[in-house]
Amino acid sequence: MKNKHDYIRNFSIIAHIDHGKSTLADRIMEMTQTVSKRDLKDQMLDSMDVEREHGITVKSRTVRVFYQARNGQEYKYNLLDTPGHVDFSYEVSKSLAASEGVILLVDATQGVQAQTIANYQIAKENHLVIIPVINKMDSPNANMDQTRQQIIESMDFNEQDILYISAKTGQGVADVLERIQAVISPPAGSVEKPLKALVFDLHYDPYKGVIAYIRLFEGSLDKEKTLVFMATQAGFEPIEIGVFLPHMQSTGSLSAGEVGYIVTGLKEVQRVKLGDTLTSSADPVQEPLPGYKESKSTVFAGFYPSDDRYKDFENAIHRLALNDSSFRYEEEQSDLLGKGFRCGFLGMLHLQIIRERLEKEYGVTVLTTAPNVSYHVIMKNGKELWVNNPVNYPPFVQVERVEEPFSEVTITLPEEYIGDMMKLVTSRKGIFYDLSYQSNQAILKYEMPASEIAYDFFDQLKSISRGYATMDVKYKEYRTADLVKAEILVNYLQIDALAFILHREDVYHTASELVLKLKHTIPRKLYPMPVQVLVEGKVIAREDVPPLRKNAAVSGEKKSISKKQALLRRQNMNKRKMESSDIRLPQEVFNTILEMGKGNN
Repeated sequence: MKNKHDYIRNFSIIAHIDHGKSTLADRIMEMTQTVSKRDLKDQMLDSMDVEREHGITVKSRTVRVFYQARNGQEYKYNLLDTPGHVDFSYEVSKSLAASEGVILLVDATQGVQAQTIANYQIAKENHLVIIPVINKMDSPNANMDQTRQQIIESMDFNEQDILYISAKTGQGVADVLERIQAVISPPAGSVEKPLKALVFDLHYDPYKGVIAYIRLFEGSLDKEKTLVFMATQAGFEPIEIGVFLPHMQSTGSLSAGEVGYIVTGLKEVQRVKLGDTLTSSADPVQEPLPGYKESKSTVFAGFYPSDDRYKDFENAIHRLALNDSSFRYEEEQSDLLGKGFRCGFLGMLHLQIIRERLEKEYGVTVLTTAPNVSYHVIMKNGKELWVNNPVNYPPFVQVERVEEPFSEVTITLPEEYIGDMMKLVTSRKGIFYDLSYQSNQAILKYEMPASEIAYDFFDQLKSISRGYATMDVKYKEYRTADLVKAEILVNYLQIDALAFILHREDVYHTASELVLKLKHTIPRKLYPMPVQVLVEGKVIAREDVPPLRKNAAVSGEKKSISKKQALLRRQNMNKRKMESSDIRLPQEVFNTILEMGKGNN
């Protein structure tokens, strides 16, 4: 006799970006009548504004659907849609920890991409059943034979393993639904054992407190039990327990093998951690679940409130970090901007999404300093430092050498764009080491400083290739580099939040362009203000921000040049004494640093 969880299937959809994961999720919900025709819209599971605006999945989403199989049996499918962009690969690993199998989706017009292989490897490491599916078979640009051959050659599949679909029209999707129940095993675990559940995602609701998304591996859960998070020892009595259909719907209980949510009522976000194990306080398990390896930030930037609502800003940072476990932050203090946070991100798109979410979901606008990577500084006294904030970069006379992170970059693109792409990568200090061909696609491999990728490299890559190029980045090692810290002085006042680190060979060109741009970006005062770039104790570039209006000392009366200059100096000196600490910089100033931070291209 079968248990009820024998008819449960937990699976994720994984793929490279834009290969159709969210569209397939839409078709599955439509074909299983989870969502009515009236309520159905494109990318149903991409519910955040930033996801719809950028056309990408940022957060993994969960939905329960009921599938009537061809054998007449009804199955409970827990589907986890995942992001495809490399910046959100951490979301993929979270979803896979709650799954027994995956649908590996490949675009027939683009073939197997770098992120396809990366996702395949993650699924293999998690010992999951993998169903390879070729999507967009209805596209006039589809190359089914070539894509099938790539899957067979690059991954451990036979031809009969591969399914063919159009997620857009629904063609072939029924075969995918049938294959899920046939090859993906039901979840193991017994309802008789003590409760053991994995917290695979978190959400903060201002009225309900922390909401934990959970996968039960053992035991059962209802509102009568007092529960505890093992890592933080935070105890609570559940307010609501339910599943995603796709919106949250209360069921009152969950049992082994199921995926759902629990409203904890906890208001302190620090009391709950992603990857924690949830158990019963009356009958706790002895060993927690493995959880997740912490994600490693590759890009760092300062976030500061643009107004005086620091408390709202701080609460927003805490709550967003609860919802995005790969977002790191710690408090920092700027002489100019006051209290803020030094934040760590998985990449530039991640930074952009976090900033937009703070504004759209939490109503706080932020000033963002120029992003940078983490540098390894070896001092002359033998001490070693890890610097991810230019403010903490030690004086140059104390530095023996500096090491920066290098990455291995794989770029796949149509052959006709090779020349322009090589030119771009070389301008970013890329070291070429391999070129191969796969049908009409070229695969370029480079080693590059991570700092050169961190800014707008991905946008440039897409622009040059008309959107056809894809990129995979893997950390390689730290290497010695000739780096310097550039400090910005406005009206002789050092602005710590504008400091940045760059390669010495780029510094003079960058500084000259930078002061010219800042001249027209920094808000004017009643007197001219010098903008200077200071490197290793020397001013290497200067421009003056023109005054708001003509100075009275040099208009009207006929005076000698020397008398005019003396009057001007006296007048400006008095004004500077009064206003040197009254410098307000808009985000446009920080954007200028960001644009220049990539060096001489």
